[in-house]
Amino acid sequence: MEPTEIIDVDKEVVACDGGEGALGHPRVFLNMKGEGQIDCPYCGRRFVLKADAAEASAGAAH
Repeated sequence: MEPTEIIDVDKEVVACDGGEGALGHPRVFLNMKGEGQIDCPYCGRRFVLKADAAEASAGAAH
């Protein structure tokens, strides 16, 4: 299934509420756990960690 929307983010943990206000879905927090991307199970949005954010978090781990 193709993602409905791709959103670039700066952090591995993101929140999604569908973006439609009252017509969205319950807010869920999604953790990429080092995978670099995650899809919302409710609306299908794909959150992708920006390349510079991934490098910064990898450097902080050392």
